[in-house]
Amino acid sequence: MTPPSADRPGSVRPGAEPFPRLGTRRARPVDADTGPVPVVGSRPTPPLPPMPPRTPVPVPEDTSAFPRAEQDDVPTSTALPQPDVEELPTTEKPVGRAGRDLRAAFGVALVLGAAIVGTLLVWPPAFLAVLGAAILVAVVELGQALRAGNFHPPLVPLLVGTVAMVALAWTRGPTGLITAFFLTAVAVLVWRLAGGPAGYRRDAAAGVLTALYVPLLAGFAVLLLAPDDGAARVLVFIGTVVCSDVGGYAAGVLFGKHPMAPSISPKKSWEGFAGSVLACVLVGTLVLTLTFHAPWWTGVVFGVAIAVTATLGDLAESLIKRDLGIKDMGAILPGHGGIMDRLDSLLPCAALSYLLLSVLAPV
Repeated sequence: MTPPSADRPGSVRPGAEPFPRLGTRRARPVDADTGPVPVVGSRPTPPLPPMPPRTPVPVPEDTSAFPRAEQDDVPTSTALPQPDVEELPTTEKPVGRAGRDLRAAFGVALVLGAAIVGTLLVWPPAFLAVLGAAILVAVVELGQALRAGNFHPPLVPLLVGTVAMVALAWTRGPTGLITAFFLTAVAVLVWRLAGGPAGYRRDAAAGVLTALYVPLLAGFAVLLLAPDDGAARVLVFIGTVVCSDVGGYAAGVLFGKHPMAPSISPKKSWEGFAGSVLACVLVGTLVLTLTFHAPWWTGVVFGVAIAVTATLGDLAESLIKRDLGIKDMGAILPGHGGIMDRLDSLLPCAALSYLLLSVLAPV
């Protein structure tokens, strides 16, 4: 009988156990068969089809058609000649260092100044129509701007209240102005009830703020016009505020280096504020001494107070616009923005001028 051989299937090598112990795994030879599932990478990869021959791109030897800057920056093999393109006409308007279209701003300022001075000199009550129209537009602009911040002041009672404040300030004086303001505030609160409780406090507060900020403060300009020399008082008030803006703008553009409130108005500087004070003091002193025959120091007090109040009013409106995320309150005045952008300094100065002139130049 032939002994079992290691080369015969089922044979056992000498010294090896015929059966493995339970729980142990017999080592598999490296070249052993792995079964029907092939080992990754064991199957040969078929060769890729040959790539078609690449036609070389001819490169022109003459590079004179290429601009000098492109020859230095772009490789010769990838640079392509640029066609001649005619220079397009520019449509931008000249803008000054302070970010304004100076031509448009100057032209609009002349038109507004002519309308104000003309009505005051020809027939002072006509100034009420100009003022009333400007206040109505400013209320609409402020209401639209507040909507950008999810505030919805009711416009109908505000517009009716604006007309009532201007009319009662002219006919009834300070008592009529304050009475019309309180009636407007109550009308805003009642009108907003129809909108439901959602956002009531927010919208009602925005409506009362609008009535206080625009028509109530503008009503003091009507009170300035009421006396016999009212046209002169209004001209002093507006002229001094305009000089504050012009002096601050000129000094800021020429000498401005130290920002006053960079987080609110980056272009407003302390040098510009000094120019505003100087211009207001000079104009206030000349006008009060020559027109109302007041002592010279009254012009200094009036000028400094107007310069400070006009600057604070400008900063207050800039703060509101930054909080709402807008640049201008409107776009009705080229080079200026909206009506509200021109009234930002005039509105608080109207109330201050009425109080100061009542003391420094009483009727």
